[in-house]
Amino acid sequence: MSTRAQIAIQIGPDAWAHVYCHYDGYPSHMLPALPLPESLRGGAAAKVVSTMIAKGLIEEVDADTRKGEPVWRETGDGHGVTLIATNAGLAAIGIETESTAAEPIDKAAPKTRTPRAGTKQATLIAMLRAPDGATIGEVSAALQWAPHTIRGAMAGALKKKLGLVITSGNTGGRGRVYTIRD
Repeated sequence: MSTRAQIAIQIGPDAWAHVYCHYDGYPSHMLPALPLPESLRGGAAAKVVSTMIAKGLIEEVDADTRKGEPVWRETGDGHGVTLIATNAGLAAIGIETESTAAEPIDKAAPKTRTPRAGTKQATLIAMLRAPDGATIGEVSAALQWAPHTIRGAMAGALKKKLGLVITSGNTGGRGRVYTIRD
């Protein structure tokens, strides 16, 4: 019995890139179906495959062309290289092998991003961390940014990328005040 599945990585908010994988229980047969999907060509294919190799989902091995193994790329010395799914790649698509059942997959901690000192983003964060917080008008005057730019920076750079929690509330005379509370 064999399983066909795909290993995928997210390359954008609504975009995924994948490599098809065939697994029939024999480690020597754990090969993604090559050629890659028609929509994945050239530099995009190289980027997706290198990302999957970096994440440990697939690896490059020497291709045995006598057995008809597909060739992913050719080396300079005339030999071919093919791709195989690693145990982590098989676990990612729900196929449990003997070695993945025994060892848990390590997930690396996400990188903590910190803004550079002296930048407008650092100034924005300092203003929002102040005890009284800041309004859009105050930030606009200090940074010379348009209001829509400030809201975009708070939603994108501060919330999504840096993971900061921004709260807002309406106060009496100042209007809506934005704050970062750790």
